[in-house]
Amino acid sequence: MKRDAFSGYHPVVNMLFFVSVIAFGMFFMHPVLQAIALVSAVVYSQMLKGKRALKFNLIYMLPLLLITAVINPAFNHAGVTILFYLKSGNPVTLESILYGVATAVMFVTVIIWFSCYNAVMTSDKFIYLFGRAIPALSLIFSMVLRFVPRYKSQIRRISHAQRSIGRDVTQGSPYRRAKHGLRIVSIMTTWALENAIETADSMRSRGYGLPKRTSFSLYRFDNRDRLALGILAGLLLVILAGAALGENTIRYFPSIRLDPYSSFSAIVYVAYFALCLMPVGIQILEDIKWRSIASRM
Repeated sequence: MKRDAFSGYHPVVNMLFFVSVIAFGMFFMHPVLQAIALVSAVVYSQMLKGKRALKFNLIYMLPLLLITAVINPAFNHAGVTILFYLKSGNPVTLESILYGVATAVMFVTVIIWFSCYNAVMTSDKFIYLFGRAIPALSLIFSMVLRFVPRYKSQIRRISHAQRSIGRDVTQGSPYRRAKHGLRIVSIMTTWALENAIETADSMRSRGYGLPKRTSFSLYRFDNRDRLALGILAGLLLVILAGAALGENTIRYFPSIRLDPYSSFSAIVYVAYFALCLMPVGIQILEDIKWRSIASRM
């Protein structure tokens, strides 16, 4: 997996991008904007994680999308366009189906964006951004962000150690397997508590959170970051202007209604497309730059 060029930008640029796309992904239910966001999120996650992202999207995200899309019309019977009736007598409407699909796309898109966020926004970046303003909360949040991968790695180590002495959850009778599982959970809980105490003591000994404390940082806001932030701000202004004028809205109930398409709608769609694929575009430009440098060597 090659290095992501967007991850090398200043944490302010990274954070503003992810806050924007995640917020827009949650609130924009327009089908064009949803399609742009979903495709962009899948492409960027694939670029960041390669085969792991493909496996995650196919095994977890695709079934989640289909299940969520199917569940909504089974329970939501609003809408005027009745397609057929269930055995219970409740109608299945076109509006409820389309709303279920939109809701499913929204959930999947936001989850994929968060997976990209976890790959780009490390705990160091988060503490750099919020360590002085909210030191305690930023430390807790940074620990929460790395909770799942770190604890999965630790419980794997514990399981391997227990397996070497015949006490893994795959060994013995069902009763002994359950007993071994409880022992692994107990060891894991003890390790987690001790690790939290050690982290708190370590940060306190370093003066973390004190008003006059200085800290070393590798992050510098250079001209490249200024350009990226300016482009990001310009795209956000266009998208927010479109949202204020209703270009991102759609009515699903009681009937489907979209505002008429206009030239400004196209501008908003292009701006949203450019925003969501900004990291991919940066990576493409970086690859072209390095190929050009390599060809001259």
